[in-house]
Amino acid sequence: MEEDSKKKREGEEQQEKKEKKEKPAKATEVRLYEGTAARFQKEKKKSQNTAIWVPKETLSYEAELKKLQVELTKLQQDMKKKGTRILTIFEGRDAAGKGGTISRITAFLNPRNARVVALPAPSDTEVTQWYFQRYVPHLPAASELVLFDRSWYNRAMVEPVMGFCTDEQHKRFLEDVPLFEEMLVKDGIKLFKFYFSVSRKEQARRFEARKTDVLKQYKLSPVDNLAQKYWDQYTVKKFEMLNESNRAMSPWTVIRSDNKKKARINCIKFLLSQLDYDKKIDNAELMPDPNIVISGGDEIKNMEKNFLNPKRLRG
Repeated sequence: MEEDSKKKREGEEQQEKKEKKEKPAKATEVRLYEGTAARFQKEKKKSQNTAIWVPKETLSYEAELKKLQVELTKLQQDMKKKGTRILTIFEGRDAAGKGGTISRITAFLNPRNARVVALPAPSDTEVTQWYFQRYVPHLPAASELVLFDRSWYNRAMVEPVMGFCTDEQHKRFLEDVPLFEEMLVKDGIKLFKFYFSVSRKEQARRFEARKTDVLKQYKLSPVDNLAQKYWDQYTVKKFEMLNESNRAMSPWTVIRSDNKKKARINCIKFLLSQLDYDKKIDNAELMPDPNIVISGGDEIKNMEKNFLNPKRLRG
């Protein structure tokens, strides 16, 4: 009896080993760090190397991004010499690609002179202050590049849609913001306002991706869950914001961001093309794609034209 049981156990163990060998290993999803493909494209074949197929478009993007990041370092060196102050504002709907573009701009810059400002919800004390007061301490000093990942324009879209401010506060903000920004520009700050425009369908796709990607789940918030529900309300507030704050001294630049890589490249190109600095490459190499980079005025006209056809309106 004992011998029969022993043989049976041995038979079961051998069968398990056989099944494990036959069962294919589960494929692991690998995401290459940005720049890896371009860096190793000329690498010679070695026994310990693994071949990975990469689209040519990715190689082109990585090479272009590297060239622009070199230009950004030149700009920063020039800013140190001249004491230039640059303020860039990044606005747009949730999952529009603002953060990704900001990280590409600052990737190789000296953090002592390049700061990202992403303020949390105002404290009980800040709620009682002049609205712009909490933002003023973060404005750039000499030689600084400051990038606002969302800014005082929270009061133009998010706050009124979500009920975080009154209609009176919203209206007063739209009246005051052109005057506030005019003071900044007249004081010598170079101001750039970027609005990242994503389609409703692409935003929904990115929200779904955040739910399944562990590395992106920190981006999820209760407000995200309502972004699709309140899509039309945000569109109305966007139109009001552009109408009231797109001024000659502080214009909006709209970035079509359904394709994140094209949005990043063209946003950086536009920024560099508007600035003078030592050893700058030919401006022809910094011409943004007119299908990606839209002036605030043209966006207003586009919205006026398509208000009766909401499906043609971009976020």
